[in-house]
Amino acid sequence: MARTALTYLARPNVASLGYALFLAINAAGVWGGVFPFLPLDFQTSEIIFWFFLTQSLVFSLCYFASAVGVYFLPGPTRRFLVRLACIPYLLGWCCLIAAIYFDRASLPLVIVGGAFLGLGSAGFYMLWQRLFASSDSDRGNLDLIRGTAYGAIMYFGLYAIPHAVTAFLIPLIFMPLFGLAIVLKSREIDLDQPMFEDVPYENAAVYRAVIRDYWRSALCVGAIGFCTGIMRALAIGEPQVGSLVNMLSMAASFVGAATMLALWKAKSVRFNVVGLYRVAFPFVITSFLLLPFSSLEYARWQAAILYAVYSVVIMLMMIQCAQASRDRGINPVFIYGFFGGIVYTLHDVGFLAGTFSEQVRIWGIDPLATTALVSLYLLGFMFFIGQGGFKRVLRHDPSAENIELIMLDGHPPARAARSAFSQLPAGAASENRIAGTPEGNFPAEPPTAFPKKPAIAAESTRSEGEVDRRDSDQPDGSERGAGSRGDDPASQADASRGRGRRNFESGFELTDRLSKQAQVLREQYRLSARETEVMEYIARGYTVARTAEELIVSENTIRTHSKRIYAKLDVHKKQELIDMLKAVEL
Repeated sequence: MARTALTYLARPNVASLGYALFLAINAAGVWGGVFPFLPLDFQTSEIIFWFFLTQSLVFSLCYFASAVGVYFLPGPTRRFLVRLACIPYLLGWCCLIAAIYFDRASLPLVIVGGAFLGLGSAGFYMLWQRLFASSDSDRGNLDLIRGTAYGAIMYFGLYAIPHAVTAFLIPLIFMPLFGLAIVLKSREIDLDQPMFEDVPYENAAVYRAVIRDYWRSALCVGAIGFCTGIMRALAIGEPQVGSLVNMLSMAASFVGAATMLALWKAKSVRFNVVGLYRVAFPFVITSFLLLPFSSLEYARWQAAILYAVYSVVIMLMMIQCAQASRDRGINPVFIYGFFGGIVYTLHDVGFLAGTFSEQVRIWGIDPLATTALVSLYLLGFMFFIGQGGFKRVLRHDPSAENIELIMLDGHPPARAARSAFSQLPAGAASENRIAGTPEGNFPAEPPTAFPKKPAIAAESTRSEGEVDRRDSDQPDGSERGAGSRGDDPASQADASRGRGRRNFESGFELTDRLSKQAQVLREQYRLSARETEVMEYIARGYTVARTAEELIVSENTIRTHSKRIYAKLDVHKKQELIDMLKAVEL
């Protein structure tokens, strides 16, 4: 498994290497809140505090501003304005270098440099996220994970360069290189995707649903950010702690990326950020409970380990935001700005709280403080148990928040299903081919509106000779959905459907024969959870508009999903898809 992950890591490209270089440079000044390549006598507590406070506040505000701005002005997201990120990033490093040589103006230069670096860093993160989200899911996730792993390698490689030179190489050599990488890759982006064509304020219900589904994940990642913000305050008084934090967090990024690639290569990976947080929660609060009773060495390692976890969680956050953009057809800047705004704001709150605690710290531990710590610990742990604890994590959770990575080396398509499908009569309407219809992959839609959820159980009780009333609206039976007649898969549901286990992210039950057949095709043809869900709606006769209404997405997003479904299944008409589902043997 480890050898397989290293094999995938050994296939870098422009996107992954450019992102890796950006991460390495960011870790050299922005990520850890310290400057491992600047003189130690320059890194006073006052300099580091004001730099990080300015940088982090501007950084988090940029995320919120991006989410709000793209909601009302989505047009600029169709253009990758790299210079808007390069210019402030360059100016920020120039201010830091100037602060080394101008002692009297060092503090104002550091504050201005922190603001510029916060703006430039947020801009570059938005550009990379937009690139990964707009790519095919496999390619985008691979580039992101590879870039994270290579970023750690490049960061440690910076130590081989003399420190006096590194500070000058960053704005003169390294930044132009990763800026050029994003420029080259942005030219390959398909700007006709729903995520770029979407006008958020015209689809307000879609964006309200996204916020409703993902705020818990953002809050959980933000909780880890809050903890790391508290520990970051320790690094201000101890620069060596900051160096340890940087090195261990980058090492954890490499290990986490390699592990994820290994798991993804071996099997389909599905996990939930909220569930992961529930697992980590008791250990995190226990580590903070022990903090007042431990040595400074314990605090250093606690800070380093928390940042190591945080670096891996940030990678997962980017994967989840990219998946949300593809599945829902929403603007990638909005979901990433929403997520990042919450996470990095909580990180800032933790930093300010930790700084305040440092200022009012006393040598002894007051008995009331100890009581309060223990009480908070017990209350927090009881809340954890009351929410289901570890048992709830292990239980299947059909939530839209789940992250999904489909197995890279999936099983080949079932020969039996393909053979049986190929022997079925082809549909008659050639004009229903994908390339020839303006409706994308939803050709020959049934004109009649359907109920809120398909009445599967009711259809299964009809007599064999009874014809569904909807059939009379169809001039040609060759393109009717599977839910249109009694002998189709949708009408062969179990009468106890309401007691069955629900499909992943779907409102249909796995006791329904059609849902089971759809799951078989999903595993054989590497369909995502959302693609499987859309495929079921197609087979049940739902129109594009009705499917979009059910899933709370735009109609263009449904058409894009259907194109991917038809391409993966290698079919061209709706009837061919339905016939393929019928051919699946359970």
